[in-house]
Amino acid sequence: MLGLPRTTEVNRRVAKEKLYANATLTPQTRDVIKDQIESVVWRNKLSDSTIAISAGETVKELQIFDIRLRQRELDKRVLPAIAKAIPYKILFILVYGDEAQAQIEVSGTFYGTDWMPMNNIALKLEGLNLDAVYENLARQISGGRLGSEGNIEEAVEIDKRRQKLERDIAALEKKLLREKQFNRQVELNGESKRLRAELEGLR
Repeated sequence: MLGLPRTTEVNRRVAKEKLYANATLTPQTRDVIKDQIESVVWRNKLSDSTIAISAGETVKELQIFDIRLRQRELDKRVLPAIAKAIPYKILFILVYGDEAQAQIEVSGTFYGTDWMPMNNIALKLEGLNLDAVYENLARQISGGRLGSEGNIEEAVEIDKRRQKLERDIAALEKKLLREKQFNRQVELNGESKRLRAELEGLR
C-alpha cells in the first residue's frame, strides 16, 4: 500500500490477547477492541537495519500497523491504548472494506487522513533520519494543520488552540442567535469578533 522496500516487511499478526496483556485497558476499551477490530497486523518495521535511513534521537524505529475494522469508525480510546502498549512510534493504517485512512500521534494528539480508496494512500518518507521522517509523515497526515516547518510540538499546541477557538466561536454564534436582549447581543458579538481576530492571528 505504501510501496515500502521488502526489507521492511514483517507481516505478523498481533493477537488481541497480546495487546490486552501489554496495555492498561479498562474493561470498556477491551470490549471496544474486541467488537470493532477484526485484526491487527504488524506490516512494516522502519529502522536503520531495514531501510537506508538512520535512527533519530527520539524515533529509533517506526512500526506500521494495519488494523482491519468491523465498522468504518474506531473508538478514540483504542489507538492511544495500543500506542501505550508498544514501545515504538507507530503509523496506523485503518482499513474498512476497500477504504483506508492513516493515523499518527504527535505530542499526545492523534491526526488522521480522510477515508480514501486503499490504493490512494500515498505518504512520502522524507528526512535524513527517522525523527525527520516521522515528523514529515505527521505533517502530511495532518492535512496542513501542523504546517510544513518549525517546531512540531509548538504546531500541535497552536492547532489545539485553533480548534478550541473554533468551538468557542461556534458556541457564541448559537448563543447570539437565541439572545433577545440587544445589549447582550452587542456583548456576544464583540466577544465573537475578538475570538475571530485571535483565530486569524494563528493562521
